[in-house]
Amino acid sequence: MNVQIRERPDAASSTGIKTAIADCDIHPARATKDELFPYLEKRWHAHLETFGIQAYQGMMEGRPYPKAQPNASRRDAYPPEGGPQGSSLSFMQKQHLDPNNVALGVLNPLATGQGLRNQDLAGAVCSAINDWQIEKWTSKDSRLKGSVVVANEDGVSAAAEIRKRAGDTNFVQVLLLSRNVEPLGQRRYWPIYEAAQEVGLPIGVHAFGFGGNPITASGWPSHYIEEMVGHSQCQQTALASLVLEGVFERFPKLKMVMVEAGFGWAPSLAWRLDKVFARLHSEVPHLKRKPSEYIRDHIWWTTQPMEDPESRDHLFQTIEWIGWDKLLFATDYPHWDYDEPSRVLPAGVSDANRQAFYLDNAKQLYGIA
Repeated sequence: MNVQIRERPDAASSTGIKTAIADCDIHPARATKDELFPYLEKRWHAHLETFGIQAYQGMMEGRPYPKAQPNASRRDAYPPEGGPQGSSLSFMQKQHLDPNNVALGVLNPLATGQGLRNQDLAGAVCSAINDWQIEKWTSKDSRLKGSVVVANEDGVSAAAEIRKRAGDTNFVQVLLLSRNVEPLGQRRYWPIYEAAQEVGLPIGVHAFGFGGNPITASGWPSHYIEEMVGHSQCQQTALASLVLEGVFERFPKLKMVMVEAGFGWAPSLAWRLDKVFARLHSEVPHLKRKPSEYIRDHIWWTTQPMEDPESRDHLFQTIEWIGWDKLLFATDYPHWDYDEPSRVLPAGVSDANRQAFYLDNAKQLYGIA
């Protein structure tokens, strides 16, 4: 994939970012509950109106925490024409893309068909989401690129959707979530990885998801803040599974992006895996290298939420271990924990690393010229 992007000289940055940037985590929303209907067979219209959407989750109804009120988003992000935050392209352009000089924006739709119990419905909704991304977003603004949303619990259907979108420059990655029925290294998900490697698309693993399990290893916590902190714990479980089940050994060209779960935990997880691996290598003889080597070769990281230690040296040491070439800037627009582009990096970053961080790493990963 080789897509041309260019800076917009008419888009003056209000943030102090003078050059073009890539935002690798933007969340588009649907303006109305039936906005997907034009992209769904009519049989699903009646099904949704009659039965609604049933996800794998431990709640009788609704979400476990009040985070989604309103839409887990900034209150200043409501479009003037109405609708939820993130549902208006024109307002997104005015509030975020233009003033922040975003040359590349990667869309990560949430509230999709992922995690639905009815696998036929999941596949239909995911495919509709992909058509909707093209129609409403990427065809209207060339800076925006979509993520191929797939029915994550149905590997065969997901692989077919990935191959269906192969070569379509509207998309730059495949989207999975971190909370699934099983850890992501399990074989039920291997068809997804095989197809992604085949078509040359990286896989973004975004925080959240519905797998029917509690969000911690000990059960359901009391507060939303515990869920927010738990994003990194869940991503660690997913990443350990991917490494130890041999996904990267089996699919050596596969690239993955850990999205919206931080990155400060990466070195400690890798060290722990290496230490235990040294003693228990015989249990996983399919691994030909240390776990840390797979992580450093195959994993990229978005920076939202950006780590913020008291000492900037601690941040720089962590990034040096990960590699400046593996960090992708992200804002999480329009969500409440949005990261302001001009305030993310502390002083002391070289011009080369700053350029790589804000734009070049994303261009290289996603094959954009």
